[in-house]
Amino acid sequence: MGNKQTIFTAQQLDAYQDCTYFTRKEILRLFYRYRDLAPQLVPLDYTNHPDVKLPYELIGSMPELKDNPFRQRIAEVFSEDGEGNMTLDDFLDMFSVLSEMAPRDLKAYYAFKIYDFNNDDFICKSDLEKTLNKLTRNELTEDEVRMVCEKVIDEADLDNDGRLSLEDFQHMIVRAPDFLR
Repeated sequence: MGNKQTIFTAQQLDAYQDCTYFTRKEILRLFYRYRDLAPQLVPLDYTNHPDVKLPYELIGSMPELKDNPFRQRIAEVFSEDGEGNMTLDDFLDMFSVLSEMAPRDLKAYYAFKIYDFNNDDFICKSDLEKTLNKLTRNELTEDEVRMVCEKVIDEADLDNDGRLSLEDFQHMIVRAPDFLR
């Protein structure tokens, strides 16, 4: 045969396939995308589970994220360290959830996590303000932001506790099918 480079063991590829919505070919393509961000840090051999974590600055500069107002938050939510620095596993998880193959419920769960800036498992007025300011690139007045946030909570807060739970959020998304696109 030849001297074909072994990046992953068959078991590793099977595990990645089981944990993502990707084929083996797509997993390898994403591995090379990850490696291209820092070839000096990412080895071509992952069979011994190297402890590699790419800094947020590299992750946030990717074309898919660089223009996204939530790029920092997305990286934080998908990174195991919560700082936006990503292992290959984190990277594959992020792309898997963002892929068209991921189920709507999973996308909704991660959208909720992204908008929950204070990580308290609720989207409160402060989280909504940050979300709205990012979405509008701070083009609304304080009064407009306050009014929109109050309206969202008024419409989506099913248990009237002044904040949105995951259940409230999912119920809201069902009524706005284009939200997750």
